[in-house]
Amino acid sequence: MADVAVFYEHPQWFEALFRALDRRGVSWTPIQIQDHTFDPADTTLPAPIVLNRLAMSSFLRQEEHALFYSMAVLDHWQGLGARVINGPGVLAYDTNKARQLSLFRACGLDIPKTRVAHRREDVPRLAAEVGYPVMVKVNVGGSGTGMIRYDRPEDLEEAVADGLTPVGVDGVALVQEYVPARDARVIRCEVLNGKLLYAIALNGAGSTFDLCPADVCMVDKPTITIEAYTPPAEITAAVERIAQRAGLDVGGIEYMIDDRDGRPKFYDLNALSNFVAKPLEVLGWDPHENLVDYLIELLGERRRSAA
Repeated sequence: MADVAVFYEHPQWFEALFRALDRRGVSWTPIQIQDHTFDPADTTLPAPIVLNRLAMSSFLRQEEHALFYSMAVLDHWQGLGARVINGPGVLAYDTNKARQLSLFRACGLDIPKTRVAHRREDVPRLAAEVGYPVMVKVNVGGSGTGMIRYDRPEDLEEAVADGLTPVGVDGVALVQEYVPARDARVIRCEVLNGKLLYAIALNGAGSTFDLCPADVCMVDKPTITIEAYTPPAEITAAVERIAQRAGLDVGGIEYMIDDRDGRPKFYDLNALSNFVAKPLEVLGWDPHENLVDYLIELLGERRRSAA
């Protein structure tokens, strides 16, 4: 049995991680999600540590996506004693933007004014409560999909009548105020083991809703530039509070500064991080090494507890 199983879907996104695992001599095995099935009566584990690399955007690439399947199999392995990194509890947040917003508020943080609906007919009424311009967003998102801005009630009412407002894979929609980000900048804070690992500023983020900062994501976003960023101490504390409350082992938390009042607005938690494109240029170091350090540390803890 390998020491680590990497449970992943995208065929290219994790090559840097795979190279880092090989370079550090970690015994690991790949599990491609789209080819996977499981027996609920089977008590064998693929590895004592399972690293979940499920992407929410997988539903864009596969009609028969494995978002909810993955919750079941990860919970199965966790129940058998595996240490699942970003397990089913974290996925319950990752697959639910409404829950993310409730989490941010429970941590005492500001969020964009939002209403949550499960019927399209309720969307215009909720938009009137929120105020225009308004965003209608799917609850399970990925790569900026399922997000449309409406500037006038007439435009939204027409879209509702024609059945054209976004509807996600779970049938839940968010009706959210449009927040003008100061300097068209979004801050993504990456955490590892409950602590801030690094932060980056995505400059020019107002040009797209797809803000994935990894190499494979940036090829079609030439208007966005990325730079290392040091958040204020209170933001660092807030990000770590979110991660610890959600049980987020590794991933990103995003916020922007509302240009209207200068306050940070938290809006997204992403349990899949490919880390930043060209990390040696942007950060001066490679966060994949830190992730492998974390895996090795967990392996050592398991071996010591079993001795």
